[in-house]
Formats: sequence, C-alpha cells, structure tokens
Amino acid sequence: MGGKDYKVLIVDDDPSLLLMLRQQLEQAGYEVYTAESGREALKVFFDYRPDLVILDTRMPEMDGYTLIERIREVSDVPIIILSAYGEEEDVVRGLEAGADDYVLKPYRFQELLARIRSLLRRYMAYKQEPPITYQDDFLTIDLKSRRVTREGEEIHLTPTEFRLLAALLENADQVVSNRELLNRVWGWEFRNDVDYPRIYIWHLRRKIEPDPKRPTYIRTEYGIGYRFVPQNRKGLSRGYPE
Repeated sequence: MGGKDYKVLIVDDDPSLLLMLRQQLEQAGYEVYTAESGREALKVFFDYRPDLVILDTRMPEMDGYTLIERIREVSDVPIIILSAYGEEEDVVRGLEAGADDYVLKPYRFQELLARIRSLLRRYMAYKQEPPITYQDDFLTIDLKSRRVTREGEEIHLTPTEFRLLAALLENADQVVSNRELLNRVWGWEFRNDVDYPRIYIWHLRRKIEPDPKRPTYIRTEYGIGYRFVPQNRKGLSRGYPE
C-alpha cells in the first residue's frame, strides 16, 4: 500500500522535524500538509480534510491532546502521536484523548511508515465491516452503519475502538486472544505493543458497559484475551442481507 491519493497532516512546533518528515512522506508518495501549532493545524484540517494526522503533544496555543479532542468531534481519521515523552501516563492520556497510536521520538521512519500504512489500511477496511448487528434493552451495535447506542443514546467510538468492538462481536461467545486482537485491530506491525488491547478494552468498557468495573459484555479471559458475551442471544444477527 503506497501513499498515492492519501493526505497526511503533520503538526509539530519543530520546523526542522516538519521539513524532514514532510520530505520523507512525500518521497513515499503522500500528499503532506504541515502546521506548527494546534490552532493552525485545526484550520489546515478543515481546509484540506487529511486522511491521517501525525502530531506532537507539546505545542503552543493549543496542545496536542486538545487538538485530538477537537478533531474527534468531527472526524474519525487515524491519529498518531509523535512525542519525546513516553511515560505510561503520557501514552494513556494520548490514547484516551482519541489517538490511535503513540510513537516515540527519535523515530525510525520505516517503522513509522509501516504504522501509517497499517492504520490507513484498517481505517479504509473497517468502513466495509460485515453488517452484524446486536441489540438488547441497553446496548445496540450496528456494524454496517457503524452506530453504537447505549440506552438509546448514540455514543462515539474512535476508529480503533470500533474495530476492537467489531472483532469481539464477530466472534461473540468466543475468546479472542491478545495476539489476534493486535493483528486484527492494529496490524502485524503492532505485534509488540502488548498493552494496546488492555488500554483500549478499558476505554471501550467505560463507553458501553452499565458498570465498567463489573463488565457484562466484554469479559476478560486472564492470560488469554477477551470475549464478547451477548446478553440477548436473539439480538445477535449475522451475515449479509439477501
């Protein structure tokens, strides 16, 4: 998968990094836009509607976390944080804000490029998920329309959260291993990021469970993975319509 026809927005207050990464991505075939602050990035985002955003967290005027939240209000495009700060609390905060991946500086371009390709590939593929639906008195999931409602109120899932929920729903009542989730939701390029399923499951539970501390839909199979447990067996519908 090359960069042809894909637009990338890079946001960083380091002009030298912007120039270097821009040149690298353009050589890989991407159409690249840049911004040196969160506010400038928001304007560029609305003007050009990029397919993927790469941003730093520490920036003037509007920090990266706020920028992610503003983007997530209107778009589910993949977002990669590229930061020199790699403590667990920084990573968790970034993912909680709505980022799909967290890459540390100094970065290795080929690894970053692989992650970009993987996120774009899965972002485009998830829009064509099989039309599996699930419904009970509390939760409704429609993979075809990509809508999830909780007690009748629509809730917003990031692209990664949606792919994770889809992977579990498509294997309802079956245990899906952490390795399988990494491959299915993030791609083989993320096979060493063993904490991603745990972090995202935590966020997903906060959005769909009646009580996230006592989950009923997403059960943990310790040391193995996770399992989606339908509360209404008749509410699960699989397959394409006739």
